[in-house]
Amino acid sequence: MLNKSRLTIFFLALMLALGGASLAGCDNQGPAEEAGEDIDDAMDDAGDTMEDAGEEMEDTFDN
Repeated sequence: MLNKSRLTIFFLALMLALGGASLAGCDNQGPAEEAGEDIDDAMDDAGDTMEDAGEEMEDTFDN
């Protein structure tokens, strides 16, 4: 029978191995994550466009 310290070490090693394997599986993005990033980029671009339009309006009314 395994003593308590060996059993603890075994479970810690197992948890580390499983954690490393799960992180390695996150390298490739799925289609949903790519779509989400595309939506984020589109929203950032729309916000930048609105900000530019607001600045142009301010410049027009200031002159």
